Amino acid sequence: QVHLMESGGDSVQSGGSLGLSCVASRCSYSCFCMGWFRQGPGKEREGVASISTDGTAKYADSVKGRFTISRDNANNTLTLRMTGLKPEDTAMYYCAVGLQEYKLYNGNYWCSLESEPKSWGQGTQVTVSS
Repeated sequence: QVHLMESGGDSVQSGGSLGLSCVASRCSYSCFCMGWFRQGPGKEREGVASISTDGTAKYADSVKGRFTISRDNANNTLTLRMTGLKPEDTAMYYCAVGLQEYKLYNGNYWCSLESEPKSWGQGTQVTVSS
């Protein structure tokens, strides 16, 4: 079973930046698609960003242009660089693997943020104050 460990959560001011990391161990094919999800206070969980092993990334509309997802396949590490943070970004952020993949016309794959991941990390808290 895949084990995921997130780090990097913190409290920042609005407009600030933060980087989250996730290290996956015992990765198998389930790590083909990895992603970040979040759940804010009183909100439903939502997909933030996903990435396949070929680097194809997908973002929620709410974070496009502000967040960047990346991965190091050799070290099974996933990162999320967040800039221009807003109070509405306040949430527990979760690393996840096993998202549903879809093949593109060019042979690459994108990973759905609408699918249910197979494994989750424990989460790391991000708090943005105005």
